[in-house]
Amino acid sequence: MNNIHTTVSRRESIRRCCGCLGLTIALLCASLASAQQAPQVGDANRPQEKKRAGSYPAVLPGAEVKVYKKIGAVELNMYIFSPHDHKASDKRPAIVFFFGGGWKSGSPNQFLEHCKYLASRGMVAMTADYRVLTRHGTKAVSCVADAKSAVRWIRVHAAELGIDPQRVAAGGGSAGGHLAACTGVIVGFDESSENTKISSRPNAMVLFNPALVLANIDNRSPINPRQADNLSERMGVPAEKLSPYHHVAGGAPPTVIFHGQADTTVKFWSDEAFTTAMKKAGNRCELHGYEGQQHGFFNYGRGGNKAYKSTIRELDKFLVSLNYLEGEPRDER
Repeated sequence: MNNIHTTVSRRESIRRCCGCLGLTIALLCASLASAQQAPQVGDANRPQEKKRAGSYPAVLPGAEVKVYKKIGAVELNMYIFSPHDHKASDKRPAIVFFFGGGWKSGSPNQFLEHCKYLASRGMVAMTADYRVLTRHGTKAVSCVADAKSAVRWIRVHAAELGIDPQRVAAGGGSAGGHLAACTGVIVGFDESSENTKISSRPNAMVLFNPALVLANIDNRSPINPRQADNLSERMGVPAEKLSPYHHVAGGAPPTVIFHGQADTTVKFWSDEAFTTAMKKAGNRCELHGYEGQQHGFFNYGRGGNKAYKSTIRELDKFLVSLNYLEGEPRDER
């Protein structure tokens, strides 16, 4: 009888351990997505605004919406915010943002306030939808292709958008920062149906706690080694092929990075390594580290917007240095 009880107890222990392990793996896979989601504030507390924030396709008040890419029945939107005095004959600088969410979820709403701010300063600011796992069943390699399509679409339509095709920046947060970096430093992964004579490489990169190292550096892993195979599975190709750090070369776009030094989702050292590699290759790359800040710290609506205001001011200064903006940053309330 004791042996029977012992066997049952062991089976029960194994069952519980397996359940805990499964939960742990699920939480790890979700960490990059959940850590990046920006809380809603103000009007977003109202039921109508909550519904709007979670709807798909996204609804962004004040945006002009255009479809920049079709894949079968899927249509991907570009949400465009223009200066109040903008006209098609202008040649304004432009920026396109890509949302975070671990290549599996997320919304263009994340960069709504960034777009509104930059439009108020004279840029044509855009935030793009792209395919993700939970909505489209895609791998990260498809996300990269969509990001490259977005940059190329902006250049193709530069005349009607009233922008300068030689002053197009790409930005994003977390996985979206990874996509922006891929457009800037990784060759290939363009859609074969597009005119690749028109470049999908931006003229500048604006990256918020971006995932820039997806494979080992000198035997140092940016992630838990036990997750390495899972990462390649999520990428859809060997992770190093989509690891921006491993593709840095001379001639990369000038770059600014904002990263919390206490980030446990994307390690701060990984962006330090990318910055060092960029400078070594003769590229301009600025890294702004924020002591004690976690993943997604820069998002509008967090911490009374202190970090949002700080990073948007530094972003403004960076864009002024590139002659994309003029004058002093506008105070954000």
